[in-house]
Amino acid sequence: MKMATVQKRGDSYRIRVSCGYAANGKQIQRTKTWNPDKDMTGHQIKNELERQKILFTNECKGLSEVFVEQWLKEYAEPHLKARTVDRYKQYSERVYKAIGSLRIDKINPRHIQKFVDGLKCLSAKTVRGYASFISTIFDYAIKQGVVKNNPCKNIVLPPLKQTQRECYSPEEAQQFIKLLEKLLCLF
Repeated sequence: MKMATVQKRGDSYRIRVSCGYAANGKQIQRTKTWNPDKDMTGHQIKNELERQKILFTNECKGLSEVFVEQWLKEYAEPHLKARTVDRYKQYSERVYKAIGSLRIDKINPRHIQKFVDGLKCLSAKTVRGYASFISTIFDYAIKQGVVKNNPCKNIVLPPLKQTQRECYSPEEAQQFIKLLEKLLCLF
C-alpha cells in the first residue's frame, strides 16, 4: 500500500490511495474528498491535509497492516508466548500478500478458503497454523466490534495425517527395563 496522493480540486482536495492489485491485475484505488473549513489558514489546511491523508491511508489498509499491528501489540504480545508471536509475524507477510489489500469487514470465507487452498505446498499442520492465526485476529476483531463474524469458521482445512508410532510391546518394555536395571547395577 502506498501513501496517499492529493489533488486540489477547486476548494476541495481529492485524496487517493492505492490499495494493491486485484486478482485480475487491476490496481485497486480508493478516493476521498476533503473540504477544509472556510476559516482555515493555508498552514492549517496543509497540516490538516497531512492528517487526513494518514487517516484515510489507515482506513484503507483493512486487515493487512493497521489491524494486525494493533492486534499484535494489544493482544498477542501480552498474552501469547514470544515464540508464537514471532511465528505469527512470519505468517503475516504471506497473509498480507493474499488478502492484505481487503478491508477487514469485507473479507469473507471465500477469500480465506482461496488463501488456504493456495498453501498446498505446505504441510497440513502449517496450513492450519495460518488459518488459526487469521481466525485469532478475527476473534479479536469481533470483541472490538470491528466485524460481526469470523470468516475462518466456515472454511475447509486439509486433514492432519495420523502417523502410527511404533511402541514397545509389554514384553519388549519389560526386557528393556531389565536391561536398564542390569546396566545401573554396574555403576
